[in-house]
This record gives sequence, structure tokens and C-alpha cells, in this order.
Amino acid sequence: MNITDLTRKIEEVMEKVDFSGVVLIKQNGDTLLNTARAYANRSDERLNQPDTRFGIASGCKIFTAVSICQLIEQGKLSYDSRLADVLSIKFPLWDQGVTIHQLLTHTSGIPDYFDEEVMEDFAELWKDRPVYSMRQLNDFLPMFQHLPMKSAPGERFHYNNAAFIVLGLIVEEHTGHSFTEYVEEYIFKRCGMSSSGYFVTDRLPGNTAIGYMDHEDGSWTSNIFSIPIKGGADGGAYTTAPDMIRFWEALLSNELLSQETTEKLITPYVPEDDETFYGQGIWIDRRGEELFKWHLMGFDPGVSFMSSVYPDHNVQVVVLSNKESGPYPITLAVEEVLVKRPNSYEN
Repeated sequence: MNITDLTRKIEEVMEKVDFSGVVLIKQNGDTLLNTARAYANRSDERLNQPDTRFGIASGCKIFTAVSICQLIEQGKLSYDSRLADVLSIKFPLWDQGVTIHQLLTHTSGIPDYFDEEVMEDFAELWKDRPVYSMRQLNDFLPMFQHLPMKSAPGERFHYNNAAFIVLGLIVEEHTGHSFTEYVEEYIFKRCGMSSSGYFVTDRLPGNTAIGYMDHEDGSWTSNIFSIPIKGGADGGAYTTAPDMIRFWEALLSNELLSQETTEKLITPYVPEDDETFYGQGIWIDRRGEELFKWHLMGFDPGVSFMSSVYPDHNVQVVVLSNKESGPYPITLAVEEVLVKRPNSYEN
């Protein structure tokens, strides 16, 4: 990959979208680009650094999937386990045939507390429900526990945040740990992700970027009242670009799961469109019949994140931002250099 072309294109995009965040690109273990831009804290004019922590929203669904797969390897669950058999919490209107595999692949058909097919603004959820009350997975249950099924189990792909809340509750019931404690102990520690965690938004550790929402009149607000006070199984962890690389390396070298289980995790089970598929907590893109990349993404008010692995090129990309956009066009710019494919981002 031409580093000069890569750097120039990414700098152009960062300028165009007024990017705020960090970009880290590695190939064959070597760092091709490691750059930080704009402010982690606008009020104090504290700049983003290459090792600044950022929220990654739904990007951390992969941690939930790995946790469940670890329990499957321990014999506590199976992919075909029915929800009703592995969780004591009752969902009276749900189909009794919903399985772990369907929850992992967004094909369960259960209702969602934030249905992205009909809702656009995540912040709207918290106008009448205080974000500071959302500290544990159980706190989300009143938002979906008594809603009817959206579709039959296995019928179709429907991106579902509540499904991952339920998976987190299963982890808690079968391990005796809170979900966040489990991930920090059995994933973050194992990967050496020492800067990552599920931090409380009103008590963020040092070197953590505050999320910002920019308004049309040029003003801005932080996202402290627009996301749950603590992340969980469906999103909201904080990480750094180097820690995210550590996670990919551990996952793909079978340090978190066996090779067989890892291969199942990254198998494209269900299509979202012609090129994009979902595995278990992870997105997979193909070009024709060939694998192009595994990737994660997450978007919340004041948060945007994408991270990709391109196995044929041995390239890893992490783009973290404390604004609501930027990672997508930057990732496209990387791919344009990587495969000489025209960048379709126009804005």
C-alpha cells in the first residue's frame, strides 16, 4: 500500500469532514499511519492523542458475542439452546423457539428497545427516561420485555440491540459476574487491553474523549444526557486504537476462542445486502465470492467508530471519533488506496 497516497487521501477526508478523533492503520505489524486530530475536550481545549479512549457504541457487540462463545466452549450453552432454557427471566409474548444463534445473528425476531428500522434518534429515548438510571442490563428490560415479537425466529435479519442485552443477561446468569466485569476479566485482560473498559459517563478516566453533537447554528453539546450512563452488552464500551488492534490480534490468533469457534464467529450467516453480511457480533464484506474484510462499527450521539481487518492485505484499520461522523469516509479512503477502487463518498 502506498503510504504517501494513503496519508494524502486521509488528510483530505479529515479536512473535508472536520474529523475529530484517531486513525490507526497497520500492515504486516508495521504502523502505516497513526494520527490524532481535534479536541478530546473542547471546553479545556485538550487535544486527542493516539492513545485517547473513545466510546465505540455498538462496536463492542463483538465482546458480547465472544463472551457467549466462551460459555458455549465451556459447555454451559449451545448455539441451538433456546432462550427459555438458558435464562430465568420471562418474556411472556415471545416465541419459545428463539435460540442463542438467532440472538447472535440478529435473526431472532424479538422486539427492540431502539428499533433502527423505525427510529433514528437514540437521544430521544432518554428525554423521558433518565440516562443515569441505566446502569445495569436489567435496567433495559422494561423497555422491551413485554413487547410482542417483531417477526418469526429465523425469518429475517433485523439489527437488534435488545438481543444483545439478552445475551449479556445470559452471561451474567451463567457466570455470576456482572456483564462488564466478565468482559473486562476474560477479554480485555486476556488481550492486554489495559486502557479499555465500561466507564461511567460522569466519572470518565483521564485521557478519555468526550462525545460531542454539533448543531446547525454552530453550537454544540456533549452527549452526557444522550447515552446511558454506563455501557453494556449492546454497546457503550470505551477503547483506544492500540487496544482495538490488540483485540483483533487476539481474536484472529485464537487466543480468546478455539479456531473452530472463531471461524463460526466470523462466518457470514445472513446478508444485509449484496456485499455485506453479519456473523456473530461482527460484519463481513465480500467482493463477489471473495472475503474482503471483517469489520465492526458503532454510532451513538457524539460517537462514531469503525474498525476493519482486510485479511488478503494483512491490514488493520481503527477509526475512532468523538463526533457523529468521520470513520465511514476515512475507511472508504483507505479502501480506495488498498484496492484502487473509486471512493464513493461524496459530501
